[in-house]
Amino acid sequence: MSSKEGGTALTRRNCRLASDTDKPKSTGIVNEKLLTDYLHHVFPSTKPGPTLASLRKPLGFQDLGSHLEKLLAEGEPPEEDRDAPVEGRLGPNTVVLDHTSGFEGLLFVDDDLLGVIGHSNFSSIRATTCVYKGKWVYEVLISSQGLMQIGWCTLNCHFNQEEGVGDTPDSYAYDGNRVRKWNVTTTNYGKSWAAGDIVSCMIDLDEGTITFCLNGQSLGTAFTDIKMGPGVAYFPAISLSFKESVAFNFGSRPLRYPVEGYLPLQNPPTAELLKAQKLLGYIKTVLATTIDVQEERLVEKDCSSWKLHGEPTVLLAMAHIFNHFAPLMCKVYLVEDVLMSFLLSILEGGGSVDEHPLIQQLLDLFWLLMEDYEVNECLKQLMMSLLRAYRFSPIIPDLGFQIHYLRLTTAILHHEKSRKYLLSNVLFDVLRSVVFFYIKTPLRVKEAGLEELIPTTWWPTRFDKEGKDELEAKSETADERLRRRAYERGCQRLKKRIEVVEELQVQILRLLLNNKDRGTGEASRYIFLNKFRKFLQENASNRGHPTALCPPEYMLCFLHRLITAVRSYWDEGKRKGPGCINSEEAYVPPQLFYNGKVDYFDLQRLGGLLSHLKKTLKDELASKTNIIIDPAEILTTSMDDLDEDEESGAAQRPFGAAAMGGALARPSWLSSPTLGRANRFLSTAAVSLMTPRRPLAPPEKVKVRTLAVEQRTEEDIEGSHGNDGLLLGRPLEEPDQPIAEKSLLEIVDGIVMMYNLSVHQQLGKMVVVSDDVHEYAMALKDTEEKIARCPARRADILDELQKSQKVFAEKLNHLSRRLAWINATVYSKEKMLDVYWLLRVCIRTVEHADHTGSLFAFAPEFYLNVAMNAYSALKNYFSPANSMDDLPGYEDTLTQLAAILAKHFADPRIVGTDIKDSLMQALASYVCYPQSLRAVERIPEEQRVAMMRNLLAPYEQRPWAQTNWILVRLWRGCGFGYRYTRLPHLLKTKPEDTNLPSLQRDLSLASLRKPCPSLLLQRHMAELLSMDKDMAASFLNSVLNQLNWAFSEFIGMIQEIQQAAERPERNFVDTRQLKVCATCFDLSVSLLRVLEMTVTLVPEIFLDWSRPSAELLLRRLAQLLNQVLNRVTAERNLFDRVVNLRLPGLESVDHYPILVAVTGILVQILVEGQRQGISRAASVLLSDPCFQLHSIQHLLGEGGEPAGSSTTAAPSPPPVVGPLGAALAPAVSPGPGAGGPADRKHFSLHAYTDYISEEEERKVEGMLAFLTEESKQAAASTAPTSEEDLCPICYAHSISAVFKPCSHKSCKACINQHLMNNKDCFFCKATITGVEDYTKPASS
Repeated sequence: MSSKEGGTALTRRNCRLASDTDKPKSTGIVNEKLLTDYLHHVFPSTKPGPTLASLRKPLGFQDLGSHLEKLLAEGEPPEEDRDAPVEGRLGPNTVVLDHTSGFEGLLFVDDDLLGVIGHSNFSSIRATTCVYKGKWVYEVLISSQGLMQIGWCTLNCHFNQEEGVGDTPDSYAYDGNRVRKWNVTTTNYGKSWAAGDIVSCMIDLDEGTITFCLNGQSLGTAFTDIKMGPGVAYFPAISLSFKESVAFNFGSRPLRYPVEGYLPLQNPPTAELLKAQKLLGYIKTVLATTIDVQEERLVEKDCSSWKLHGEPTVLLAMAHIFNHFAPLMCKVYLVEDVLMSFLLSILEGGGSVDEHPLIQQLLDLFWLLMEDYEVNECLKQLMMSLLRAYRFSPIIPDLGFQIHYLRLTTAILHHEKSRKYLLSNVLFDVLRSVVFFYIKTPLRVKEAGLEELIPTTWWPTRFDKEGKDELEAKSETADERLRRRAYERGCQRLKKRIEVVEELQVQILRLLLNNKDRGTGEASRYIFLNKFRKFLQENASNRGHPTALCPPEYMLCFLHRLITAVRSYWDEGKRKGPGCINSEEAYVPPQLFYNGKVDYFDLQRLGGLLSHLKKTLKDELASKTNIIIDPAEILTTSMDDLDEDEESGAAQRPFGAAAMGGALARPSWLSSPTLGRANRFLSTAAVSLMTPRRPLAPPEKVKVRTLAVEQRTEEDIEGSHGNDGLLLGRPLEEPDQPIAEKSLLEIVDGIVMMYNLSVHQQLGKMVVVSDDVHEYAMALKDTEEKIARCPARRADILDELQKSQKVFAEKLNHLSRRLAWINATVYSKEKMLDVYWLLRVCIRTVEHADHTGSLFAFAPEFYLNVAMNAYSALKNYFSPANSMDDLPGYEDTLTQLAAILAKHFADPRIVGTDIKDSLMQALASYVCYPQSLRAVERIPEEQRVAMMRNLLAPYEQRPWAQTNWILVRLWRGCGFGYRYTRLPHLLKTKPEDTNLPSLQRDLSLASLRKPCPSLLLQRHMAELLSMDKDMAASFLNSVLNQLNWAFSEFIGMIQEIQQAAERPERNFVDTRQLKVCATCFDLSVSLLRVLEMTVTLVPEIFLDWSRPSAELLLRRLAQLLNQVLNRVTAERNLFDRVVNLRLPGLESVDHYPILVAVTGILVQILVEGQRQGISRAASVLLSDPCFQLHSIQHLLGEGGEPAGSSTTAAPSPPPVVGPLGAALAPAVSPGPGAGGPADRKHFSLHAYTDYISEEEERKVEGMLAFLTEESKQAAASTAPTSEEDLCPICYAHSISAVFKPCSHKSCKACINQHLMNNKDCFFCKATITGVEDYTKPASS
């Protein structure tokens, strides 16, 4: 082996060539006496002999090999004893999981056959070795905290998908999820476990007992008098449910919590361990000894300052040691027990990693004196052990264990050659190195020491009417203020300790992102970049299969550390190159999206498939960016897209994927703490799958348009003379200035993708702890109020209340400390700034891409998704602990995002239905909050008008419900009785659960916001509808069509519900049907409100009959209003009956919202308008056949017998509670509600004084009086009409129009409405070319 890194040409194979055989009196290095002293000092004999140097036998390098072998042989057990079987145990010496016959169900098993994941309902597997005598122990590392039963079973136990370990007579198990023990029957036992815990399973076959420990603490004897005797032997075994995962340690590694008197199932390598410890002692002596050639003596020194200077004597001594030491360092047990412990001891003194150069020197020595494959294996095992130790170490207040392991990881990665090897082959390929950037949340606050760190707890105690925290400090008592401040100080102490860990994690990433270490080949950053891209591809391609993904909690921490590291490098580059922009202004240039330098896998583009875009936009690419698309490439990509499922489906699956049922590869991220790939998918239904790991599948077929990730070099990324690298194809709209190092741009692009993959989901998930604190705080406050009101004579009630108070307080103490941890690791101010930075990156990226015109279609969808989701996270997840108002430039950012939403929700360049819906939902949420609505109003007027024009487009063929919601929000607060936050009858009910996707959650929360109408956008709407008559007619026609559909659907559904209630048998109504019914009702109300807004802002659309469609629109409006009023207000009507059923899911269905909306429209056309318009409106309303005056009288509680007073809903059986849906209960009349009518049977607007003003009441009274008088006059003046003169279509109006050329007749309303959608005659299907007025001839 040649020398490495310029060292002396020495290897373990040829070290004896440099001996003193040719010169007996002198070594040629140091004199014989000094060499003898040195070697005897380094390799002292343990046998008694002469102690004086003068009496010792001379020792030189020619004798050192045999001398060292003798020393290592001392104390070594005989060969025959080493391989002798151990009494009490049967099976192979190497204990693993039995993947050939000892399992039931579907399982994923790791390469090392020690980690396992369940992939079916309840899978079971046992080990290959059993025990029948003695005391034995094994450990299980809990990777997920779900349903599992861990313990022991005999060969006679037969498991299935319902019964596992502990469910048969000869099996015994502990279940920390349900905190029980199992042996056919079950009882309470032990403590609950959490991910990261270690369970020790002990069996004593001398006493017949089984015991379990959790993290080294005994849980007590679980089972006694277990079955023993001839033919009975116990195997380690586990049963686990879907997606649950663990990793076993039978003794292949040192036990984390060894138990005295109990042996691991696998023998530790005692002889090799002894040998390795001796050799390590020799290495330590070499490090601590210096030869002073001048004075011919040995000098003791501090080994921490030792350096590899290439001294022949030292190197030869080390070479002899490593001749024996190197092979041992390929074994995981010895690496973890010997090498890792030694390296950790070097760093125990504290200080920065740079202050301990010895580790760098030792790694140099490893690479010099060990074969490459030995160093590689040693480093791999060392990093595996470090990662395992970091992940499964218990949380203590100062996070000492985590800091210790991270410091050693940092020290190892400081070594350039080791870092590059680990990056290229281990960190992403074998290890789940993302675990190094994760700080796990302690589920057991007491054991994590948080009680000492945060001795005083606090939680909100004052809430407003809607249950929100009141933040005014002036209402706090002195005691509450002291508690809050003490709690905040504890939170700060915790945060500072967590920041130490985070800083070490950032240091690790900065080492991996080093782009100056080109001394030993390609710089680390470019290796990292390619591995990082591959990591993103694996996670993106497996979306929808959570078992194969990096867990979101890991991804979240990784994202924050990566942002910090990238921004630090970015700003360093800015300082060195003043022409670059700083990280605050970072964005991703649009070239990355279309020049093929960065692979976006199969992620959706805004304009559709990439192959389609390259075909349709090839001319724009050529003219704007000078990128020429080869016709052959277009053909290739098209064929790839066509054959994707058939040709490359298998290649796109994760490695080792099973062919059966589309099963995934071993879901690595939740299983073994180290290994990152699967080799076996175990299934009792598919024996053929139980094979060793096959070679890695070839990478996905390389397409002409994109470089494969593995093939890219630094020049491909950064570019060189005449080569723009990643920025190839700069469009003219992009500024010709450097942005940053191009590799950083791609990493930023990857960070945005990471956020979209799972980080946002995790941010939303962690909010549940804060919600729990809020719920328990409200419950505690309510309980305390009940205690204060409890009469003294009811001691029994008081006792129960005090018990509840104690439970709530204990739970709040626990949750408040846990919340402090989550706020420090997930929702801190620094993390909020990271998400805000990401939001601004996405906004700037979308703006730059938008400037490229048609090339905007190449941008990936996830940039818009992340922009919307990041804003949602800042608004909903980080507040109120951190206010968005404190973010730098927040107002401008809001305006920029508003401009993006306003422009792109109807952008024809965007074709994806999902992204269009998301943009519409985001805009709907945006206009619900005063601050963001003002941002919409601040965008340029041209963009505002264009947004309103798009909102007023006809509702057909687009998501009209969201559009309507936006228009309603712009109006809410201006309509008739439309100033409420919650409906009157819902004031005392709890708001709906908001555990929804972020955009839907925004809409749900927005429904509880106070009204914030936009007069500016209303003005734009009025101008557009007034000026563009065709658009106004088509818009209102579509609104009326949708109202007709929504209300008809609603009536049909409540008919079905009422019919179900009248059946004698017990009934259930599907919850989905109830939800759809409520949605149709809400849609009807919102459409009515849009009509009210239109009538108010632009009454001439209906009342100025010089406009072409005004009369038709007014007649259709009157028809629909009459239908709604008649359905809702008729006596003994269906609506009353269903409302009185009070079904869960139909809470929003009530008289008030729909009747008030109708009233608002009637008031506008009959009271607020000009005299001519009022006259026309009254005439049309009264001439409608469906008009009934008592429906108008019903609004004020007049008009005879009120609806629903004489007949209530038909009696129904008692309610049945079940999973299928809402039980139908008998109709009941609710009592008086806050702000609502005193008697539900007698609806009247007079009862809603908190919601309807006196002026509005007077207008309704005036309208009723006017209609009463007009209806009397109309009845007196109406002449009878013969049946022949009635319209043959509607039979409601007289014939008033004749069609050309066919001369068929109908009323104007029918033909005008028909011609809006169809040009064929009703009767003969001839094409109508014109319509003329028809007057009945006098002679007739």
